Amino acid sequence: MYKWLLAVFIIVPIVELLGIFQVGSWIGGWNTFFILVLMGLAGAYLARAEGRKVWGEAQRQMQAGQIPGQSLLDGLCVLAGGLLLLMPGFVSDIIGITLLIPTTRSFYRQIMLHWIEKRLRNGNFKIGKF
Repeated sequence: MYKWLLAVFIIVPIVELLGIFQVGSWIGGWNTFFILVLMGLAGAYLARAEGRKVWGEAQRQMQAGQIPGQSLLDGLCVLAGGLLLLMPGFVSDIIGITLLIPTTRSFYRQIMLHWIEKRLRNGNFKIGKF
């Protein structure tokens, strides 16, 4: 697990920097900077709007006596998408936007659901301290 985290913390920033430098060489440094800032602002707005929708849906489900399982997974997707959009870089922005858009969010939700089901079947799913 720690090897994966180490790889992510080393590889992801390198890929993001290479992407920023490549786009900067194509369209110029200032244009690249403004696109990154614009993506961050648009992502913050979209994350806030989608977060409110997901929260409202979860509240409606709880008031109806239902377990808000899908809404919780949507909430995790919105949180991850918002965090990715705050990171500078084009790869994280693209993944973050796809996590926030409801039609593409279902893809990530299915992946998370499959992962949780697999962990539950194997008895490896723990809640609490690691």
